[in-house]
Amino acid sequence: MERRDLIKAMAAVGAYSLIPGLARAASGARKYEGVTLNVSTFSAAWPSLVRQWLPEFEALTGARVNLDTPSFPVYNQRADLELSTKGSAYDVVNVTFIYTSRWINAGWLTPLDDYIANPNLTAEDWNVKDFLPATLQAETGRDGKLYGVPYVVEGMLSGATRYDLIQQAGLAYPDTTDDLLKVLRAVNKKERVAGYITDNHYGWTFIPYLQAFGGNVFRNAPNDLYPTLDSPEAVAAADFFANLIREFGPNGGITYSADQALQSLKQGRVNFTDSSQTYLAQLGDARTSRIVQSTHVGPMVKGPAGRFPGMAVHALGIPVGSKNKEAAWAFIQWSLSKQNGTRAITAGYGSPTRRSDIDSSAFRAKQQINGIDLAQLSIDAIDQAGKGGYMAYRTVDVYPQVDQQINKAISLIASGQLSAKQAMSQAQAGAVADIRRSGLKI
Repeated sequence: MERRDLIKAMAAVGAYSLIPGLARAASGARKYEGVTLNVSTFSAAWPSLVRQWLPEFEALTGARVNLDTPSFPVYNQRADLELSTKGSAYDVVNVTFIYTSRWINAGWLTPLDDYIANPNLTAEDWNVKDFLPATLQAETGRDGKLYGVPYVVEGMLSGATRYDLIQQAGLAYPDTTDDLLKVLRAVNKKERVAGYITDNHYGWTFIPYLQAFGGNVFRNAPNDLYPTLDSPEAVAAADFFANLIREFGPNGGITYSADQALQSLKQGRVNFTDSSQTYLAQLGDARTSRIVQSTHVGPMVKGPAGRFPGMAVHALGIPVGSKNKEAAWAFIQWSLSKQNGTRAITAGYGSPTRRSDIDSSAFRAKQQINGIDLAQLSIDAIDQAGKGGYMAYRTVDVYPQVDQQINKAISLIASGQLSAKQAMSQAQAGAVADIRRSGLKI
């Protein structure tokens, strides 16, 4: 960022100087002069925006920020290892949703309540209560303390990029799993457009189908963590879901990451998907999407047992081993300030966690796709997930291990290497073994 642009940007957000953690000392010295903050998150829209604004924080505080943003699996592996040692390599980390219970309840993260309550460190109008209750609940430990401030919340929805093909087939937008199967059989490969694609993180994308068929990951999370991946309901769900990928997906669809799936949808090469608002909102961006006019979005399909949209929350937290905790809190407070929230929305950010941002006219205007209120669909999904209790499976200590077993099982079924019954029985055995190796008695 050029100095001229930096000065202009800082003037536009002069309220930052009112944040206690960013205020200069009486001598005029910047509060964190000489401090280096090591911040790590996985690569995503929010850290990409924050990276652009870092010169402002550095100019205000004197601190230098190293922002590391590897891919999601690489980040989780590195962070889990480093946090387990209670080392000081990181000052601010992404608190990954599936690791929240493990990282928080193991004592690897710093409680933030005292920082938030301290008027010498936190501005009065920063207002932690402005963040959605469901997102704060996800970052709260068994001790009732808050360990992360959410920057992204994802409610799972469905979308069709070629809704016109569905209409031409005389069908309505699918509401149930039976409807979905009927629609995909009618439109698959029409105009050389594949029927279905989803993110190959199946421990995330498969679970709404598992629960819709009446199955679950555990017997009764978080109290009874015996896996139930080989139940009749789980086998039926896995067979249905893997068949969507195998029969209606593009060539190589089993390997598609979330970003690859999104690109195929924006190019109009695939029709139907289930994904979060963050991704689906991009289908309506005329600058990068070819299928804006033919896009339709709706809730996740429901199965015999009901509708169970997934929810994921990611947050910024401070490792217990950080030697720069106060400066780290200043960074979190700055990056997740109301001022930056407003700027993010202006820049097109699609997954704010503050209620004031979500309710803003600027955000709502950007979340309209062909007359459909994507923001409201997402809020409804998030509220359902927060109140329903069915997401409890995802934040228990041992879910990361089970997540990998599910990923493997769905891949084996979709590729035709194993039947659904064989693959889910194998996943069940692997999950039980992994949980017992962790020391948990089941």
